[in-house]
Amino acid sequence: MASTDPNTALVFPDGRLTLRGTTWRCALGKGGVRAHKEEGDGATPAGPLPLRRVLYRADRGAPPRCAVPVEPVAPEDGWCDDSSHPAYNTRIRLPHDARHEELWRQDSLYDIVGVLGWNDAPVVRGRGSAIFLHLARPGYAPTEGCIALEAGDLRALLAAGVTGFHVLAP
Repeated sequence: MASTDPNTALVFPDGRLTLRGTTWRCALGKGGVRAHKEEGDGATPAGPLPLRRVLYRADRGAPPRCAVPVEPVAPEDGWCDDSSHPAYNTRIRLPHDARHEELWRQDSLYDIVGVLGWNDAPVVRGRGSAIFLHLARPGYAPTEGCIALEAGDLRALLAAGVTGFHVLAP
């Protein structure tokens, strides 16, 4: 059952996202939407995904208006996606000895990045990591499992007070 919280956006498997009557286009995982998410499957997890906080590149734009905590990222910020490492699915400082993503990217995808509450309370090894809300690639190319929107749409969604997402299963 989808959330009735007015600040929770519904995400449909066809790439539509709605919040209080407004609809935006979004990109989802290249592996589709799955109820049983696993590390590396490229799927967006079905179910509730609270928006924990929003990170942004201060050198590339103003902080987005949000209903959740907002903080800048630095060149040494990363996210561990190595399921064998104790820091799996957590923010880390670089350099780091395990497989990871850099949050300070050369492209613009993580200029604004929302940390979504997937597999974080508690972390289960192999269940998936680094599920974010971020900027879409041109043409809304599929993600590695994240939810991605065009920059103006992402800022509008955050400014509208979104605090979570409910990804509907196909």
